[in-house]
Amino acid sequence: MTEPYSDADKQALYRAIYERRDMRHFCGGKVDESVLARLLSAAHAAPSVGLMQPWRFIRITDNNLRDQVYALVQTERRATAAAMGERESEFLSLKVEGIRDCAELLVVTLKDKREAHIFGRRTMPHMDIASTACAIQNLWLAARAEGLGMGWVSLFEPDDLKTLLKLPADSEPLAILCLGPVESFYDRPMLEQEAWAERAPLEHFVMENQWQPNEP
Repeated sequence: MTEPYSDADKQALYRAIYERRDMRHFCGGKVDESVLARLLSAAHAAPSVGLMQPWRFIRITDNNLRDQVYALVQTERRATAAAMGERESEFLSLKVEGIRDCAELLVVTLKDKREAHIFGRRTMPHMDIASTACAIQNLWLAARAEGLGMGWVSLFEPDDLKTLLKLPADSEPLAILCLGPVESFYDRPMLEQEAWAERAPLEHFVMENQWQPNEP
């Protein structure tokens, strides 16, 4: 039988998991190139269905392009707020991204020509998205271990971002990632701190043998 990690290694792993936060507040600075390489390597080590490795990472280093990405997010932020009904003003008061403040800006997309990958996707084609989410989570946990904050921004119109970044027609952008130094990590998820929502207890999400309604 395989041996478990040492207690110290297990503690470090669980610490990264539980202290990871979706960060919105950054303090500029830089991410060392060697650290960024480690983070992207950790992302690339993620599991993927049929080993298709569907993720692609675009590093935004042009400030003008960063401003255009920011503008796309603000457009969707306003549209999302309008769809919130009575929570519109409350939503608009939330800080939902750190695009202009973070040290590094990454866009994660699904690769093109994904229809050629059938292994594990014939009945579940969305497994390419699940695989890419695993890569993003790897990057997130590695960033926390390196003392860096990361935030996942999904407020954008995919076709507009695709056009802006000249993506192939059959690719799909999934995430804008803000990455970099932060003054501190939130004690709790920011949306809990802002009283937007609360994490429900685990027992609401674990079932046995069949579906058991238990809405949080």
